[in-house]
Amino acid sequence: MNGKHRPRVIGIAGGTGAGKTTVAKAIVKRMPAGQAALIQHDWYYKGHPNMPLEKRAALNYDEPGALENTLLAEHIRMLKSGQGVECPQYDFQVHLRKNETMHVEPCRIIVIEGILAFSVPLLRDLFDLRIFVDTADDIRLIRRIKRDLKKRGRDIDSIQHQYYETVRPMHRTYVEPAKDHAHIIIPEGGENKHAIDLIVDALLYGLSPA
Repeated sequence: MNGKHRPRVIGIAGGTGAGKTTVAKAIVKRMPAGQAALIQHDWYYKGHPNMPLEKRAALNYDEPGALENTLLAEHIRMLKSGQGVECPQYDFQVHLRKNETMHVEPCRIIVIEGILAFSVPLLRDLFDLRIFVDTADDIRLIRRIKRDLKKRGRDIDSIQHQYYETVRPMHRTYVEPAKDHAHIIIPEGGENKHAIDLIVDALLYGLSPA
């Protein structure tokens, strides 16, 4: 880590399919090599290895208690103090943590991305900058369906059931209200190139984009 810079932690939140990951990866990619890292809140889903698959699949994964937030908060504090961390990894097809971890070194910019990143005060208070990605509900739903079919091995019936049972009500309860905690709101997600340009320029040149 460059000794001139204390790690600055950027939180990116928004609904499922809003384009959070696209925005987060765009910011990291645009920073000079080795000066930015991405951590996904999804990596910190709690493992339930002693629970049968059908019960794990039925859990509510869209509320804050589904994630090990204290561990992520500890990792953020460690990175801010100049220590590397071992981030857990998660298998969404079987709803279990993987055996391997992802090593992340402290650097100038640490980006934390997840739907519930601002819904947990413990995490929210650790972010130096909070960005909310705001995208229309119909676009987000279409993106989620495509992702779950292609990347998470789910069928349309299970996607529909989860959306109505947990995703939509939890969005209204936790995600949408958390927009009030954002310093910056980006409409249209990763398609909003102008907003990403402004944020990256502010981070590169030491300005305050908030």
